[in-house]
Amino acid sequence: MNTQQLKAIGRDHGTPVVIVDHEAIRRNYADFRKHLPKVQAYYAVKANPAPEILRTLHQAGASFDVASLPEFMLVYELIKPLPPKEQQDFIWDKIIYANPTKPKETLRTLDRYKPLVTFDNLNELRKIKLYAPHAGLVLRLRVPNTGSVVELSSKFGCDPGEAVDLIEEAYRAGLEVEGISFHVGSQCTNFENFVQALNMAAAVINEARSRGHEIKILDIGGGFPAPYNRHVRPFSTLARKINAEINRLFAQDIQILAEPGRFLVATAATAIARIIGKAVRDGKICYYIDDSVYHTYSGIIFDHCPYHIKAFKKGKTEICAVFGQTCDGLDTISQSEELPDLEIEDFVYSEKIGAYSNASATWFNGFPPAKVVHVNT
Repeated sequence: MNTQQLKAIGRDHGTPVVIVDHEAIRRNYADFRKHLPKVQAYYAVKANPAPEILRTLHQAGASFDVASLPEFMLVYELIKPLPPKEQQDFIWDKIIYANPTKPKETLRTLDRYKPLVTFDNLNELRKIKLYAPHAGLVLRLRVPNTGSVVELSSKFGCDPGEAVDLIEEAYRAGLEVEGISFHVGSQCTNFENFVQALNMAAAVINEARSRGHEIKILDIGGGFPAPYNRHVRPFSTLARKINAEINRLFAQDIQILAEPGRFLVATAATAIARIIGKAVRDGKICYYIDDSVYHTYSGIIFDHCPYHIKAFKKGKTEICAVFGQTCDGLDTISQSEELPDLEIEDFVYSEKIGAYSNASATWFNGFPPAKVVHVNT
C-alpha cells in the first residue's frame, strides 16, 4: 500500500491501527511453495492468529501448526466442514500440534481428533500414552540454533543420540512415531543451521530404519527469515540449500512439512500511530506515540525484533527517541530513529510488523490493543 492509502486508513479508523494486506500474505505463501515445492507449509498460528489470516492461508492451500488447545480449536472450527469419514485424514493433513509439552487436559481433548503431536522426552511420551493414545507422534530433535534471533534448542528437542531409543520406547508402549521434527530457531539467518539439522534428522531416520522403524514424515520446522533488512539473504538462497539436502538425504516418498510463521505474515502488516507528546531531553527530541511495546510493538520485548518508525512528512532528519504511551520506563520503542521535525497529532508508521506484534499485545496500563484492518481479503 502507498503512503496516501495508509494515511487515509489512519484518519478513517483512528490510531493506533494495524493494516494487514492479505495480498502480501498470498504472495509470501506462493513464494514459499515456489521455492520449496516438496514442502507442505503448516502455518505457525502463534505468529498471528487472526481468523482472517487463517482463512486466507487455508484458501491458498496451507495447513496449520498449533501450539495450544485454543489454537487447535480455532483452526478446527475454521476448516472442519468435511464428512465424518474424512475427519481423521483431514486432521493429520491439516493440523500438527507442535508444542512438545502439553497438559494432560489438552491431551484428553485432543485424543478424539487423533492428531499429530510432538514430543521430546520419556515423560511426555508416557503422558501421551495415558491421555492421547490415538495420536500420531512426531519426535522433535535438538539441533543447532546458532545465529537465530530467538534460540529454542535449550528449551525443546531431544539429543539426537537418544532419539531412536525414544522411538523404540514409543513402539513398546503401543504408539506409532510417524515423523521427526526440528526447529533451527526463529528468524534464522545462519542457513547452515538447516543443513546441519537435515543431516542430523537423516541420521536418526536411517538408524530408526535399521532397527525396523520406518519414519514417514520429516518436519523441518520454522525459522525461515523475513526480509526485515538488506542483511537478510534471499529466501531462494536458503531454499536451494534445503532442496539440495532433501534430494540427497531422504527417500522420494517421505512427506515433508514445515512450520513457517513469521515468513508468511511479517511483511504483510503496517502499524500506524499518532504523535501524542513531544519533549527535549538531554538535547535529544523525544516523541511519544499512542502505541507501545506492550501493544503492537510487543515484538521488541518478546521477539527481539526492532521496528523502525517512519514519518509521512518529508524534510531534514535528526536522531530522535520514540517512546510508547504507557507510564513505564521499559516502554521504549527506539533511542535512535531518524525523523524529520514532527508535531503532536502527526502520523508515523512501521512496516513489516505482522508477526509476533499485535499477536502478543496486552491491555497493560488500561490501554487496549490497536485496531486491526484487513485489506484485499
